[in-house]
Amino acid sequence: MAHTPDASHTHGKRVSTPISAQHPLDPLNEAEITRVRSILENAGYLTEHVRMAMLLPLDPPKSEVASWKPGASLERRAVVTLLDRSNAEHSEVKVSITKGSVEDHRVLPTGEAPYGQAAILMEEFYEVGEIVKASPEWRAAMERRGLSEFIDGCFCSPLAPGYFGKDDEMGRRFVRSFTYLIPNEGDSPWAHPVEGLIVRVDLTNHSVIDVYDEGDVPTPMQHGNYNLDAQGPARTSLKPIDITMPEGPSFSVDGNIVEWESWKLHVGFNAREGLVLNNVSWRDGGEDRPVLTRASVPEMVVPYGDTDETRYWISYFDAGEYLLGRSANSLALGCDCLGVIHYFDGFVNDDLGNAVKIPQVICMHEEDYGIQWKHTDLDGKTDTRRSRRLVISYFATVGNYDYGFFWYLYLDGSIQFEAKATGVVFAGAGIPGSDNRYNTEVSPGIFTPVHQHIFSARLDVAIDGEDNTINEIEAVQIPTGPDNPRGNAFTWSHTQLKTEQQAQRMANGAMSRVWEVASAHRKNHVGKPTAYWLIPEGKSALLAQPDSSVYARANFATKHLWGTRFAEDELYPAGQYPNSNAGWAGLPTWTKADRSLDGEDIVLWHSFGPTHFPRTEDWPVMPVDYSGFWFKPHGFLDQNPTMNLPEDSRSSCAMSEDGCCSAGACGCCSGEECKCSNPNCDCGK
Repeated sequence: MAHTPDASHTHGKRVSTPISAQHPLDPLNEAEITRVRSILENAGYLTEHVRMAMLLPLDPPKSEVASWKPGASLERRAVVTLLDRSNAEHSEVKVSITKGSVEDHRVLPTGEAPYGQAAILMEEFYEVGEIVKASPEWRAAMERRGLSEFIDGCFCSPLAPGYFGKDDEMGRRFVRSFTYLIPNEGDSPWAHPVEGLIVRVDLTNHSVIDVYDEGDVPTPMQHGNYNLDAQGPARTSLKPIDITMPEGPSFSVDGNIVEWESWKLHVGFNAREGLVLNNVSWRDGGEDRPVLTRASVPEMVVPYGDTDETRYWISYFDAGEYLLGRSANSLALGCDCLGVIHYFDGFVNDDLGNAVKIPQVICMHEEDYGIQWKHTDLDGKTDTRRSRRLVISYFATVGNYDYGFFWYLYLDGSIQFEAKATGVVFAGAGIPGSDNRYNTEVSPGIFTPVHQHIFSARLDVAIDGEDNTINEIEAVQIPTGPDNPRGNAFTWSHTQLKTEQQAQRMANGAMSRVWEVASAHRKNHVGKPTAYWLIPEGKSALLAQPDSSVYARANFATKHLWGTRFAEDELYPAGQYPNSNAGWAGLPTWTKADRSLDGEDIVLWHSFGPTHFPRTEDWPVMPVDYSGFWFKPHGFLDQNPTMNLPEDSRSSCAMSEDGCCSAGACGCCSGEECKCSNPNCDCGK
């Protein structure tokens, strides 16, 4: 039975805070994280030097979730990555929160190929500066540049190092560090890069490995501050936009279960992926028809195209190396989210395993989305219905960049994902006015490299059930001849991708290529399989060469589409531990098995995102750059599901049959004498 929307929530916010688990897929709450820590401590795994590098919920098998009924008992589990900071030993522990016991413990072979390390700890993040500043070589490099006065107050960034097979790097836990000046308290450091200076820092020995010091490019000193104190005064020309919902929102919330119009889903969150949507279904008559079992963006890579010694290695994995969920923002009403908002609080762990609350980490609201459908008939009568969408989003800040992750659910059964990239572009320094084929000069002396942001969406599809097929559909031109005598004809192809090797595909916008996920057993009312289409933007895939390090490490980004047969432990496209990993983990390894995708439980992996050629308008803060994809019903429903949308009596298009305004409408008279009695009607009466 559908939940009743909260009619009292007419403005401002409501907040859900997870207190105790009510559903098998609920995110970890404060009490559960505390209990995990206690279990590990009692088992002797949390000793003086051991840190909890990652704590994630361990979802139950699909069959258990499907058979679970509200009120039934729950089996709650977690998987923890532990890091011993004294010797860099990694271990992975599976914990039963319900039973209060350790189920499994194994030491990870991080000293063996293909290596790999846990994500960077917050403790490590903050101590890198102290280690660098204690280095005589680094201090000498700063003094040589005449920057002695900035030594104590500068910022030394902790950067995931990539992998290049060097003897002194394989299996070693280390970072690379750039130096940025902070000329005045509160200044943006990103505007003041110390060019040609990079430090390798051993995070286990707390020592500097070496210092690369090359060149004498002056450090730019023009500020890159972006607050109104530096960029104001604030303009006064914009008039307020107020969003009101006098009867409250159309959605209802019960714990983490959300219902909105025909949609029903479960909202999840964890420290690595951030926002997760589970059990997404569409109400069709009296049936909740499954669409997605699970949807998230579990990884993204940011490869840079600069050849300079200080930048050639950059290819950050913002989820696997920095943990997107742990880096999530606490969102603010009226700034990040506008209107009548429902927030979900989230909990992650700190390095010591303590629970940390991120207030209002997920934002959910409705927003108008223009015209849903419209037609004017031969008699001049117009029918118009307005669209709206449910927005579920979060933001994460990783160093200089900020990323928004937005899922949109529409009234017609469509799902859209949109990534929003903003923040401060990565900056190096150069000689003002000089040319650099790999960098744009965005401000005098500030050069920003070409780079990509390639996201990987994981869609565990379930179109009317878990037995699905994948098909590639695209336009086909027909040569003039017997099949096309007048040259005007074209058609489409429909090719089933039956195995994992076949389902590694590139987008082709010129031919409108899409990928269809279809039910293997259910047909619509014209006898065709019910289906959804994944519609890609089709921007550049990974541009690095096949013999490059990043090509191996971020191999998922070399294809727009991967199709795999579902496996419980296949969650991350670049593998569990991409930090300092030699590569080929995740998708390229899993798909060697070439498993069948014919009527199977299928997962789609979609790579997408912008290739960024920086511009002056991106400085000092980059306007949002949008990228994403659509997942649209195509034969899933028997007709347009929005035919019963009501006319909006407040809109200027709601006319009576004689062409005059109906109650509450304005500005829509046909030109004849108006008989409207509404005193608020702008009909010329």
